[in-house]
Amino acid sequence: MKQFFITLSAVIVGMIVVLVALPIALITMVASSATPQTRGDVVISLDLRQKMSDQAASGPFDFLTGSTLSTVEVVTTLHRAADDPKVKAVFMRLPEGGMSPAAAEEIREAIIYVRRASKPVIAHSQGLYPSGMVISSYMLGASSSELWMQPRSSFQVTGISSSEMFFKDAFDKYGISAQYEQRAEFKNAVNPYLYNDFTPEHREATLSWMGSIYQSMIGNIASDRRLDKTVVQTTLEAGPYGAEKALELGLITHLGQVHDAEQAALKRGTNAKVMSLADYSRTLAPDSKGETIAIIDGEGAIMTGKGGGGGFGSQKMMMSDDVSEAFYTAIKDPKVKAIVFRVSSPGGSDTASAQIAEAMKDAKEAGKPVVVSMGDYAASGGYWIASGASAIVANPSTLTGSIGVFGGKFAIGDALARFGVDIKDIHVGGDYTEVFSEAKGFSPTQRAALSSWIDQIYNSFITHVAAGRNLPEDKVRELAKGRVWTGAQAVEHRLVDKAGGFYAAVDTAKSLAKIDASAQVRLVRYPSKPSMFGGVSNSVQMSLTGLKTLSFLGWAMSDPKAEAVIDRVADQRLREQGATIMAPQPYETAPAR
Repeated sequence: MKQFFITLSAVIVGMIVVLVALPIALITMVASSATPQTRGDVVISLDLRQKMSDQAASGPFDFLTGSTLSTVEVVTTLHRAADDPKVKAVFMRLPEGGMSPAAAEEIREAIIYVRRASKPVIAHSQGLYPSGMVISSYMLGASSSELWMQPRSSFQVTGISSSEMFFKDAFDKYGISAQYEQRAEFKNAVNPYLYNDFTPEHREATLSWMGSIYQSMIGNIASDRRLDKTVVQTTLEAGPYGAEKALELGLITHLGQVHDAEQAALKRGTNAKVMSLADYSRTLAPDSKGETIAIIDGEGAIMTGKGGGGGFGSQKMMMSDDVSEAFYTAIKDPKVKAIVFRVSSPGGSDTASAQIAEAMKDAKEAGKPVVVSMGDYAASGGYWIASGASAIVANPSTLTGSIGVFGGKFAIGDALARFGVDIKDIHVGGDYTEVFSEAKGFSPTQRAALSSWIDQIYNSFITHVAAGRNLPEDKVRELAKGRVWTGAQAVEHRLVDKAGGFYAAVDTAKSLAKIDASAQVRLVRYPSKPSMFGGVSNSVQMSLTGLKTLSFLGWAMSDPKAEAVIDRVADQRLREQGATIMAPQPYETAPAR
């Protein structure tokens, strides 16, 4: 009887989604289709405390579910606001912890652009608290015209820190064997499974990129607050402070509540109204003048296939078929004079990366220069697809490079045997057929075959980068080894052409396409956002699938045996996506390793 009610409840929930929620969504969409109007003076409200992606979401129901704020949208909207006479100021809420340093740098540049248009940016913080990257929040506040803090709040702006958890001793204790091949010594994404402490190379690379970002941020703070860089660093490192002491030291400009800072911004206009950046962006008409530059988005792990690029809480993925199709669509469009490819990815499949790189090559051969604009990171496979571009632009704190490969598995047979679980393999074919069996470690023959395969991918990566960047292979090998560089370091090593954000990439594309630097251009996204009815179709299918899923979960919750089935299915799904460490992984999934 319990099972019956669980299943019945699941079916009812699914029916409500399909028969009630979907029609309501359509009605709401029609009712809200009118574009918000900006009558009179406006103060743009920018709340950076919410989670941010690098690039805009493309779901047709964003108006209903609430779209995630993205770095690119913030930057482009602030640029439009700077040129809009109705906009009198920007009111910005700062995160209490940190945010992506590359995103912070890019938004900082947009804030400076707004200020150069003689429009104040007033920032407010309710406290800055220790985190690995809290200095990025303060750097944004320091770039504003006025930096307010709530009285008696905390000003704990620290340096940059990172923690790593090592599992080697625990694996040894329980009989788990992590078996991996790495190319090369700086490719340390799997080091936590192989060692119980940082290797010298792991420590060197991590301290190097952290130091580069820290000095970049200290320099920005000093420049924006017109202070000596050494004094800024010494003062911050002597903290923590309270808001009152921070004011006394000149680290902030005002004390006050959120309402006080907002009112200060509103006074910059006549009967001004506060409008969120998202609402304001909806009032803006698409660019309609000038030559066309295509904008192609690429965010998340790089995977083969199409679709599945996010939605309803899922992680964004860069699907090779979708991105390649966007390139070929832009190639066929005679209006497109150049392409800006925005990349924010820690890596992924080598074959998917090669597919995208080939589409980029075809665009260049069609006479359309491709400029890569790097977001938070463009490492491993993210750098593979970027390295063949006509030019690469990266923020100083972008994490990039990581030209390297790893592959391997966990052998857990001995560990499970201690709990009475035995794994027995059977197979037909050669010895390599069961190379990724979790029952046991690699045989010498299997290890040699895996090592050879890893070498092939690594050497192909080196050759690809050398050709794309016009560098000697020996030079690339020295810079590779799986090492992560910041954008600033990558410029020095010629892995990146120029430090800057999205608009610096647009300017570079204009130059390569021989478009006058002062000319207005149309920035057109390829592919465009999904159509309304396409989105409805996908949502209906999702709801129908959800009915089956909820019914299955109802069974699973009432049957203990089902847990093992679910775990096995989930593991198999991860394996198909290339996200499991039991199968070869050419690229790391964390850019900072």
